[in-house]
Amino acid sequence: MRCTLKYGRDGLTVELPDAWDVTVVSRPRLPAAADPAAAVAAALDSPLGAAELSREARGAQTACIMICDRTRPVPNRLILRPLIERLLAAGLEPAGITVLVATGLHRPCPPGELAEIIGDPWVAGHAAVANHFARDDAAHVALGTSGQGVPIRIDRRVVQADLRVAVGLVEPHFMAGWSGGRKLVLPGCAHADTIMAFHSARMLGHPGAATCLLEHNPLHLTATEAVSRVGRTLAMSVVINDDRELAFAAFGAAQESFQAAVQFAEPRIRVAVPAAFPVVLTGAAGYPLDSTWYQAVKGACGGAPILQDGGELFLAAACSEGFGSREFRASQERLVRQGRERFRSEAAARGRAEIDEWESIMLLKAMDAGTVHLYCDGLTAEEKSLTAVTPVADLASALREAVDRAGSHRVAVIPEGPYTAPYVTGRAAAKSR
Repeated sequence: MRCTLKYGRDGLTVELPDAWDVTVVSRPRLPAAADPAAAVAAALDSPLGAAELSREARGAQTACIMICDRTRPVPNRLILRPLIERLLAAGLEPAGITVLVATGLHRPCPPGELAEIIGDPWVAGHAAVANHFARDDAAHVALGTSGQGVPIRIDRRVVQADLRVAVGLVEPHFMAGWSGGRKLVLPGCAHADTIMAFHSARMLGHPGAATCLLEHNPLHLTATEAVSRVGRTLAMSVVINDDRELAFAAFGAAQESFQAAVQFAEPRIRVAVPAAFPVVLTGAAGYPLDSTWYQAVKGACGGAPILQDGGELFLAAACSEGFGSREFRASQERLVRQGRERFRSEAAARGRAEIDEWESIMLLKAMDAGTVHLYCDGLTAEEKSLTAVTPVADLASALREAVDRAGSHRVAVIPEGPYTAPYVTGRAAAKSR
């Protein structure tokens, strides 16, 4: 049997023996919108929980449009121009409109990458395009402390704008439940201190901090509260299909837009299986999501919910741009040096995470489920040793050995990686709310 995973830019095909009992765990194919531009226009013309944009923008002199960085393939080329055109028609000047890349603590996007993310050169001629810098103390406004104990400091350009619009992709998120909406504000446009408290071991250790869960999820609750502290925020929330084509768009108040996208996505992205598997093979969604080990961790977390206790999880991730940030590397070095339990206990003792430590904390959740293996072209031997998982050079051979150890030919394959959210029927945390 031939299975193709999303891997890098070109995919990875793996040959599995026909005698195996292979379950390919894929979400139902989402058809692209028949006319994507018309779908965006219709969403803008029929806002949820908000007035039409020309009325929302009445009297505004400044607007901040928050967009995702390259780790979220949002179809901005379809969205930004019609959005800005409506703001200009409402009386705003180009100098008053900022398109702000919600980088969180990710690296800033260089000019060429900004152009790729925006997707339409017209935008840069009709708005200022800028990166958020989480470590710039003076660039943030303090808005108190959340009910979860997180100090909320948000980019001044967001807080002081007369009109705020978040443009985000709604897809499964391994700790906040779903991406998009409120996450453009926090962590996207938050101060480093806020982001580190938001990703503390205490927050991530909560059982509600899981894929596709919103009810009792401390990260979702905190990000939603941050939006309320900032003030009225609109959002364009989109869902894409496997080919990264627009499948759904909703515009309106941030919460209503986000919820509409979740309601559309959940039955199409969550996939139930009747029983866990002793061996699971998954990707990390291909480029750009698998471009670093930091991002690829999401693939391991996405496959873990259907792994039998003590089973073997195989992750294929290209990591074409290497390991990730120096802070993440330092976190992984500590994990390898200290071992799981000491690393976990020290992280839990702090009130906030070290920068990018949260990815290591989430990796531990996948490692707790079973043995994690990594097939990867982009990491050096030294970097592979710091992943804290088991590297494999020959994926097909390693899979055969795992099946032999399991004494079972039952294998699950998740071609889209974390873009599909599988769960075992009857297991806890099987329903999004």
